Amino acid sequence: MNRSLTLAAALVMSAGCAQPPGGTGLAATSNRPERACFNVDQVRNFRQGGVGQVYVRAAGGDVFQLDSAGGCPDLAFAQRLAILPDGAGLAGGRACTTDAVRIVVPGSTTSTDVCRARVTRRLTEAEVTALPSRERP
Repeated sequence: MNRSLTLAAALVMSAGCAQPPGGTGLAATSNRPERACFNVDQVRNFRQGGVGQVYVRAAGGDVFQLDSAGGCPDLAFAQRLAILPDGAGLAGGRACTTDAVRIVVPGSTTSTDVCRARVTRRLTEAEVTALPSRERP
């Protein structure tokens, strides 16, 4: 009886190491797209896109799209903004794709407007070129 319990335990433990269907273990997880990041204090330019969209150009020339569910008040007329990663102490001043951020806009009607957004993606050069000029940072 003791031997059958040991054998059953060994089978259960080895089942946890089995390869997932269609996967090849570690190689499959390394095919995930890498997260693109930028330093929030090195944003050089920004433009409002469609409703709830903001495009920012980072110091290296990369352009990132940020999406806000409700839009950002006063952004259309803003001359400056600040981007704060949620959990700023943990993020270290960097924002990466899929990260939540807060966009702070000095407002004309209030002292400051803050909206929550998500860094959606880094645009390719072709996507940046295809943006309307009024939306291109």
